[in-house]
Amino acid sequence: MNPEPLVTCVIVNWNGWQDTIACLDSLRRIEYSNLLVVVVDNGSTDDSVARLREAHPDVCLIENGRNAGFAGGNNTGIREAMRHDTEYIWLLNNDTVPAPGALREMIDMAQADPMLGAVGSVLFYASAPKKVQAWGGGWINLWFGHSTHATEQPRDGRELDFLTAASMLVRRIVFEQVGLMDDRYFLYWEDAELCYRLRRSGWKLGVAPQGTVLHKVNASAKKDKGAVDCYFTTSGIRFLCEYSSIPFFSAALFLSLRILNRAVRGKADRIREVCRGAGDYLARDRRAALPLR
Repeated sequence: MNPEPLVTCVIVNWNGWQDTIACLDSLRRIEYSNLLVVVVDNGSTDDSVARLREAHPDVCLIENGRNAGFAGGNNTGIREAMRHDTEYIWLLNNDTVPAPGALREMIDMAQADPMLGAVGSVLFYASAPKKVQAWGGGWINLWFGHSTHATEQPRDGRELDFLTAASMLVRRIVFEQVGLMDDRYFLYWEDAELCYRLRRSGWKLGVAPQGTVLHKVNASAKKDKGAVDCYFTTSGIRFLCEYSSIPFFSAALFLSLRILNRAVRGKADRIREVCRGAGDYLARDRRAALPLR
């Protein structure tokens, strides 16, 4: 019997087999002996499935058959992980390359404190490997939905509001207690929402300082800024309607500031996408005006 707790790494792929294969290659170098890897293909329209099976035939590959979004894709992998005796589930973006010791650092930290529900990594830009993208996660201003990443260890014991799911190790029991990712968040804000639920249930967040990961950042968005604006707006409004104490004001201010930002920069096409994101939220949730507790 392996004395190390079983960890299942969940990776979601959508038309990004090149990045996913590079990520899987890096997992072969991970210094941890009890790791199961699950790749969820989120309805890719290219030859991702064939490419992935050819490069890594030993990896569990699940075909979703449709693009269920980042949360939905991860939930498919989480459910598969929970069919096994997994103690931890490592959510890992397909456009990342974790250092060989990254998982070991996160596990050691989680094992040392049973109240840590999730442990994040220090993310560095793949294009600038010495520059920190996020020290695990960051904070959210619930007045107007502005989120910022920590770029160094927070001082004076300031706690993070969320961890980024680009690399986040979560205890199995957390998912059993608070539920899986909210798949109404098709893209963006889903990791923050999970962390807020986790913290409300009494769990803590941690970051492994030596658990470093290179991240390409938004590789799946294919530089489609319009789509990013749409999805980010939809999810941001939903998050504020659920977690802000003044949901009407916060959601309206969040939307107004996003429109103003693009108007100042002369980005009329992106204003349309922001407005479309707001419309998508209203169309999908007729209770949009009510905070969901």
